Amino acid sequence: MDIKFFIGPMSKNVVDSIRLFQQNTSKKIGLIPSRRQVDYTGGYANHWTTAQLASDASEITIMRDHGGPGQGAEDDDGYRSLEEDCSYFDFIHIDPWKKYPTFEEGAKWTLEMIQFCLSKNAKMQFEVGTEEAIRRFDPEELVCLLDFLKGNLSKEAFLQIKYLVIQSGTSLSSNKNTGHFDLKRLKQMVAVAKAYQLKSKEHNGDYISEELIHHKMAHGLDAINIAPEFGLIETQTYLNKMQGKKALFERYWELCFQSRKWEKWVGPEFNPQKEKENLVKICGHYVLSEPTFIHDIKSEFEEIDALVQKNITKKLTSLHQIEV
Repeated sequence: MDIKFFIGPMSKNVVDSIRLFQQNTSKKIGLIPSRRQVDYTGGYANHWTTAQLASDASEITIMRDHGGPGQGAEDDDGYRSLEEDCSYFDFIHIDPWKKYPTFEEGAKWTLEMIQFCLSKNAKMQFEVGTEEAIRRFDPEELVCLLDFLKGNLSKEAFLQIKYLVIQSGTSLSSNKNTGHFDLKRLKQMVAVAKAYQLKSKEHNGDYISEELIHHKMAHGLDAINIAPEFGLIETQTYLNKMQGKKALFERYWELCFQSRKWEKWVGPEFNPQKEKENLVKICGHYVLSEPTFIHDIKSEFEEIDALVQKNITKKLTSLHQIEV
């Protein structure tokens, strides 16, 4: 069954909700762990290692998101992470473009990383290309990339590429999608994917209307990634429960502020002291697994996990246009 939605495993509640949603519906959902969320050394999402996430989400398709150099918590060439991914995940998004944005270098790294992964696991499947926020691609460049890979991989190896990242105007800042949708560009890029028998997938599908998502799919988009928005659902659930509990809110803000995870999402004009709630909304999910959060905040709310999962399931149901 085709997967339309790939969701970031922002927390254990997200993964548990997806597992139950799959059990209760005929739908399949993919997980897209970034290296900062989940890696062979761990990550901020439930402190999962690659192996632990694969074990806990064994019923769910998992695609490494942004596998490659410079995408982890520390700068590296990405190969050690890929080696572990090959043992546990179903797909790997090969993405060297953040560190190597020139076409020649990025294409070369893409090829070599696919070859490396297939040497570790001949059945590994791939996604290639990258999102607009990392490197803008034109349709013609995507053709060049695919031709380069097709010309330098064996026929069998090239057929292991299943997804192509397409771009039609998405980018994230704070809790907003700052991209501008371009239908013509979407159609051009979808056509490239179809010409090579690949599924088209767009990244950064957060904070846009479900109407727009389904409009894109009606014009050929096969799948879309959504990640921070699911973190915000959990954060907002906590914020709603904190109404009238100023001390708890201040503690949540303090943990978020000290994490410094918000810094990558805001501009120089952002004032963390004056925009406390916005700061929490931006990076509240980064601290959910921290012992101090669990002790100081989560312990104050009985059955909060059930409420969070209810809200996540509501979003999954709406995305899939299931009537309840």
